[in-house]
Amino acid sequence: MRYFTLPEAQLALPEVERHLREALFHKTESQKAQEHMDRTSEHVRSSGGARVNPGEVLATRARRDTSISALKEALDEIHEAGAVVKDLDIGLLDFMTRYRDRDVCLCWKLGEDQIRFWHGAEEGFRGRKPIDQEFLQNHRGDGSH
Repeated sequence: MRYFTLPEAQLALPEVERHLREALFHKTESQKAQEHMDRTSEHVRSSGGARVNPGEVLATRARRDTSISALKEALDEIHEAGAVVKDLDIGLLDFMTRYRDRDVCLCWKLGEDQIRFWHGAEEGFRGRKPIDQEFLQNHRGDGSH
């Protein structure tokens, strides 16, 4: 696990946000393809075995599988950058840091222009607190041992 200072996390944020947006796009695309496949299957079941265009079914399945693969790749890129996806649906990320000798999270949500909050590792999003001067003076990343 990597620990970030606030400036280090802010520096990593644009790349992480780009990968997060890619993940969200591919998640939506895979869900659309799966819903289309589900509707087709339901149509076949409800009509007693209606014929379907196998090429269309295969293309939809390929689109779903490609999107799932791209989603996994985007999530891997976020992880490799050192961030932790807490809730993909709302675009919630954490960067781990140390504050007063305990693990805490620098917390960011898609749509926020910068990282402004932190919370304890067990507190989660509802425990977010504003980053203040006291926090800034008493937190550290890997490089500030």
